[in-house]
Amino acid sequence: MELCFATNNQHKLEEVSAQLGDTFMLKTLSNVGCTEELPETSGTIAGNSRQKADYVWTHFGISCFADDSGLEVEALDGEPGVDSAFYSGSRDFGKNIQKLLANLASKPNRKAQFITVFTLVLHGVEHQFEGTIQGQILTEPRGTGGFGYDPVFLPDGYDRTFAEMSIDEKTTISHRSRALAKMIAYLEKQVIT
Repeated sequence: MELCFATNNQHKLEEVSAQLGDTFMLKTLSNVGCTEELPETSGTIAGNSRQKADYVWTHFGISCFADDSGLEVEALDGEPGVDSAFYSGSRDFGKNIQKLLANLASKPNRKAQFITVFTLVLHGVEHQFEGTIQGQILTEPRGTGGFGYDPVFLPDGYDRTFAEMSIDEKTTISHRSRALAKMIAYLEKQVIT
């Protein structure tokens, strides 16, 4: 089965490819001829995920899936949330982390969660799958792996940040992998039936 993953993010592509396996032929936006920036204007993580998948299905006619993710920090009323990628006004991971740590500097509550929503448009029918992981925001970055807020996110029950884990370790527990596992389970049922 051919599926397009509506992303240009190489890190996401690597994580998803590792889990998807050989049952599906994964195409990228460039493979299907999509060079434009996908819309992300809904104001919610689920809505942005839906917008991107719907755009690819409507304009290119291929079954596809898209995701949107965010970091929600309890003491910041859910910020950065849907604005996680541009929290500092740019896509610069370091600047986003600096702003987050500055905003949390005087707050004792460091509880946070990562959330991912995948929207699958399969032959024109839409399905959504959500994954979350709870954790804490550290006071300073640790580790060099991963991307985004990984160096300051310590998942509950672990003593290493996402950035200190190998891609395989992170993949087994991450919000994205949890949402993706739900989507893959659904897709595999469709292939069998």
